[in-house]
Amino acid sequence: MRFQGVNIVGVSHVDAPHRISTEEIDNTMASTYARLGLPARLLENLTGVRARRFWDPGTQPSDGATMAGRRALEQTGVDPARVGVLINTSVCRDWVEPSVACFVHNNLGLSETCLNFDIGNACLGFLDGMGVVGNMIERGQIDYGLVVDAESSRYVVEQTLARLSHESCDETMLKQQLATLTVGSGAAAMLLGSARVAPEGHRFLGSVSLAQTQHNQLCRGQVDFGLTDTRSLMAHGVAVASRTWARAQEAFGWTSEMVDLFALHQVSEMHTQGLARTLGVNLDKAHLIYPELGNVGPASVPMVLSKAQEAEKLSPGDRVVLAGIGSGLNCTAGAVLW
Repeated sequence: MRFQGVNIVGVSHVDAPHRISTEEIDNTMASTYARLGLPARLLENLTGVRARRFWDPGTQPSDGATMAGRRALEQTGVDPARVGVLINTSVCRDWVEPSVACFVHNNLGLSETCLNFDIGNACLGFLDGMGVVGNMIERGQIDYGLVVDAESSRYVVEQTLARLSHESCDETMLKQQLATLTVGSGAAAMLLGSARVAPEGHRFLGSVSLAQTQHNQLCRGQVDFGLTDTRSLMAHGVAVASRTWARAQEAFGWTSEMVDLFALHQVSEMHTQGLARTLGVNLDKAHLIYPELGNVGPASVPMVLSKAQEAEKLSPGDRVVLAGIGSGLNCTAGAVLW
C-alpha cells in the first residue's frame, strides 16, 4: 500500500489519570506467588512494566477517544466540518452496538456527511484505520480523515487480579492470564489530510502487512479476561515481524540504520527487546512507553509518535517507522517522512 499525497496533519494522545503500580499488583498476588513457589514481584521482573493507567470509574472508550480527537483538531486548527471520515479502532467498546465511532462523531460535532465506523484488528487497528483513511484521501474522496482510539483496562485488570489472587488459582491459570495484568489505558488520535490541502503535514508513505492467521489461538481476549501463550506469541510474532520489515525495507528503500524513530507497539520489556533485535533497531531510536503505560493496545503506536513529538525527538525530514504485531497474527510496518 503506497501513497503519493497523504499527510499526517496532527497526532495527539491522552494519558488516563490514575497510575497503578505493578508493585501494588504484585503485592496483591503475594499469597499466590508464595503458594506456587514463585518469587515476589514476578510480574514486574518478567515484563519490565512498572505501571499502567486507569481512567476514572465510568469513563467510556468513546470519552477517551473524544478527548484525543478534540485535541488533534484543536492542535491543527482544522474545521471539524471538513473531516470526511471518522474511524474508531478501539479494542474496548462502550456497547456491542452502536459503534464507538458514532458516539465520538456526535461528541465532536462532525457533519452529517462525515462517514463514521469502527475497525477492529486487535493491536493493529489504528494502523489499519490509517490505511483506510489514506486510501480515501488518495482517491480524492475526502480532504481529511480522523482516526481515534481509546483503551480502558480497569475492568479486565481488576477481574483478572481477583481470579489470580484467589486460592483456586493454579500454575496453568496464572501462566495463561498473567499477561493481561500488563494492559493499560489511554487514548490517541491522528488527523490525516490530502497534501493538496495540508502541504505542511508529514508524508504518510504507506504500509506493508503480512498475515500468519494459523496462529490465531495464541492470544484471545474477552471483556473480563485474556488467555495468552506468551512464549509462542513472541516467537511467532517476532518471526512475522522480521519478514514484514524485510518487505517494508524493499518497498520504501529504507534500512534500519536510515530510520530516525521506530514507533513500536510495546507489550513488555522482553517483547520490545526481541522485536528490536529482529529489526536491527537500536532502542535509543524507539521511544519507550511500556514501563509506565504497559500495553495500550492499538493506541500504543500513535501514543509513541505523539509523545516523541512532544519530547521534541522528531525533526523535519526524519524517517519514522510505525510498526506493530496484532493477535491473530498480523503484522504491519508503516513509513512516515516527517
